[in-house]
Amino acid sequence: MSPRAAPPRFGPLQLALAAAGTAAAALDLCMDGWVAAEYARRGQPGWAALSLSLLAVASAAAQACSWLWLRSDPPALRPAVPVAVLAALHLLQLGFFFRCVHALKVGWKVCWAKAEEEDEQRHMAFLSHDISMLRLFETFLENTPQLTLLLYIILRTNKAELSQGLGIGTAFLCVSWSLLDYHQSLRSFLQDKYELSLGSSIIYFLWNLFLICPRILVIALFALLWPYGVALHFPLVWLAMYFWVSLQGTDFMESSGPEQLYRAVVAVILYFSWFNVAQGRTLHRSIIYHGFILVDSTLLALAWLWGWAPSEEHSYLLPVVSAALPCYLLGLGLRATYYKWLHPNMQVQQEGGYDEVDASGGIDGLEFHSFLEPDLVNRRMQWLAHTQFHLSQPAREHFLNGAAAV
Repeated sequence: MSPRAAPPRFGPLQLALAAAGTAAAALDLCMDGWVAAEYARRGQPGWAALSLSLLAVASAAAQACSWLWLRSDPPALRPAVPVAVLAALHLLQLGFFFRCVHALKVGWKVCWAKAEEEDEQRHMAFLSHDISMLRLFETFLENTPQLTLLLYIILRTNKAELSQGLGIGTAFLCVSWSLLDYHQSLRSFLQDKYELSLGSSIIYFLWNLFLICPRILVIALFALLWPYGVALHFPLVWLAMYFWVSLQGTDFMESSGPEQLYRAVVAVILYFSWFNVAQGRTLHRSIIYHGFILVDSTLLALAWLWGWAPSEEHSYLLPVVSAALPCYLLGLGLRATYYKWLHPNMQVQQEGGYDEVDASGGIDGLEFHSFLEPDLVNRRMQWLAHTQFHLSQPAREHFLNGAAAV
């Protein structure tokens, strides 16, 4: 690879996808507000308050990360907006949407303006990486708890309103899409030949969906009989995940204080889905994690079956629960299929190299994109790419030398 390869091109299609992602985030927020308003209108202020509380906590954590990142970014890459205005936007919980709108503005310039096109391409790549990560954070902090709450309420009332059905559909899609978008964003640090194909992207999307759905279902079912049990179960599992992440020695934020916030957010993600934060081969860590989640989810389902009193009203629940385990196993099977036949690894092996993300195997030909000047490197996402892509020694040295120049 040449010393400075061209950045991945950002064109009209990418601009349209970025606009669609921003619109989807706004729609999801509106759906959450609609659902909460419906609870309040039907005389259920407790559920409305809980729904809004989950939204507020998720938004506050995402805004805090966004603000911390902005403060640590190179001055040349910060939006041309006074610091006080940026702070006010984040306090008003509008920081993420401001980032999206700013990225769309830069993306429009990249697509249609000719001046300084290469610099703008680099700038757009920097912005896109952060938006992808923030979208993942907000999705798991807000959508997955909201999904669990929605399913719990539907199961308890034995009826589903239109707003609830639409909320469930959009939330499930947002969760799986955010994982795929994040994965593709990390892969953009590699040479173009390591990008996901359409078939690989579809399978990646589906196996995450099939693994997350049963997890959320059994938590909602457990809450149906023991709502206060979930209030105990979540902090215990979250604490275990937090310590597990801490033991892996993450180095994502600029200082130790914000790093604890990052670890806390990752622990929430791990409560629902696999998320790698450590470098090296991840096969053993993945087996441990999925084994733990499978046992934990099975115990939740068995606890529900033990306390469940069969009734005609909820007769459909038993086959639904019975389908949860096959669904989870199908997700694991699709994941194995992805890494066995559809992973970009397969194409690279034919060319004499290897590439690994969350899998086992060697890697001899992996190199990072060097299309960014040192002051344009998104250090956060580059470090994540380094931890998730198992590097050969030459590639590792290449990365570390580049990171040291930042």
